[in-house]
Amino acid sequence: MTLLKTVLRWGVWLLTACLLLAVLTIFLFRYVNPPTTAFILAWQIDNQTGVEQHWVPLENISPWMPLAVIASEDQRFLTHWGLDLDAIATAVTAFQEGEGLRGASTITQQTAKNLFLWSGRSFVRKGLEAAFAVGIDGLWPKRRIMEVYLNVAEFGPGIYGIEAASQAHFGIGASQLSPEQAARLAAVLPNPRVYNAAAPSDYVWQRVSWIRGQMGQLGGTKLVQPLY
Repeated sequence: MTLLKTVLRWGVWLLTACLLLAVLTIFLFRYVNPPTTAFILAWQIDNQTGVEQHWVPLENISPWMPLAVIASEDQRFLTHWGLDLDAIATAVTAFQEGEGLRGASTITQQTAKNLFLWSGRSFVRKGLEAAFAVGIDGLWPKRRIMEVYLNVAEFGPGIYGIEAASQAHFGIGASQLSPEQAARLAAVLPNPRVYNAAAPSDYVWQRVSWIRGQMGQLGGTKLVQPLY
């Protein structure tokens, strides 16, 4: 019994230390740009090569880009608290009906995953992702969440961040992106190692058309002005 109590005590201390470290790291990244991410490290280890990434502040990114990712990935981004409970409920219902475990991830959750976690659809990873997302949304303003997301998201094999993606796919800086170019980049986010923004497949063009429509329905760049 004494041994069990000791193990439990150390387990509680370890869990507390991990939680404290996570909170401190999230708080630090509110002000300091992350030097790397879990996904970038995984790419470098798997491929034994570097990545293309050039950090830019949100004010140097065309407002069409945050609008495009909101339209494509998370239309309640500006109002939810890190999790979209309606989307989660829909995904759980679909899973119970025999479908695969769907993402239902907000932009905040994707930011958490890219920074701290790994790919996959296990309940453990999704649970950690949700916990990190709530912490991020509680400690960061929406502007910072969008800025970090656009700078760490993968837009192609070894291409991370919107500046590197704009240069690689269109030969321009992120500040110059047009509505269509922004939609093309947003369209490849679900699988950037398969889809190509520079040479879109028919499926990607269909997504671009849908995203452009959603961008218009959301009110254009007026929607994202609070982020700037």
